[in-house]
Amino acid sequence: MSPSRRRLLLALALLVVLVVGPLVLVRLLDDGPAPGRAAGQDALGPVLLVPGYGGSTGSLELLAAALREVGRQATVVRLPGDGTGDLRESAEALRTAADAALSAGAPSVDVIGYSAGGVTARLYAQEHAEDVRRVVTLGSPHHGTQLAALGIALSPGSCPTACQQLAPGSDLLDGLNEDETPEGPQWLAVWTEQDETVTPPESGRLDGAVNVALQDLCPGLQVTHGQLPTEPVVRALVLQAVSGTDVEQPAGCPTS
Repeated sequence: MSPSRRRLLLALALLVVLVVGPLVLVRLLDDGPAPGRAAGQDALGPVLLVPGYGGSTGSLELLAAALREVGRQATVVRLPGDGTGDLRESAEALRTAADAALSAGAPSVDVIGYSAGGVTARLYAQEHAEDVRRVVTLGSPHHGTQLAALGIALSPGSCPTACQQLAPGSDLLDGLNEDETPEGPQWLAVWTEQDETVTPPESGRLDGAVNVALQDLCPGLQVTHGQLPTEPVVRALVLQAVSGTDVEQPAGCPTS
């Protein structure tokens, strides 16, 4: 090979390295996992409590008071309208409350969702997992409730948007359940086997969460769906979860 031809080939090879090499490096970086940012577990921020279908806040105010008694800042989020509209709008109300806390200097937020409020909490955490330290759901229809499906079948006009979204197989739930517990927060899902609203009660389970069926923990416990936020055993579990201690059988738990 002549010297001039050798120099030409070397020049072409150098050009390939200079042009293609950075593109390959960019592709490798793009295809690699993005660095995650999880909320710190040691710094405690405010607790936001999210009501269920209908937006009633009374029972959650009692749970918020119990949290304040142990020194936590706790706020019950008011949902738009009567809480039966699009759950995405409820998640926006939660985002507004969380943003206000974070803008005021909070390191993160803990979120407790009761019933449909647990689905709302997940919708928020799906987009803002890095801002959430703990998520606790109480009797939430994560995989839908047959009660909503029955409402659609018998009286579609009486089943508003949130009701339709809580039916098994809804577009909202199917999308949400592609990743049931996004990385970042720690998750606790609590439900009662005697739930008459979320049917089947096992719809309250979440893959990747610490799952607690109350009757497995306390075999003698009698608690309905509506009693979940005010049940002392549930209150004790919530306090354990947001304090960072391991979830264990509370004192005074009926066992038979």
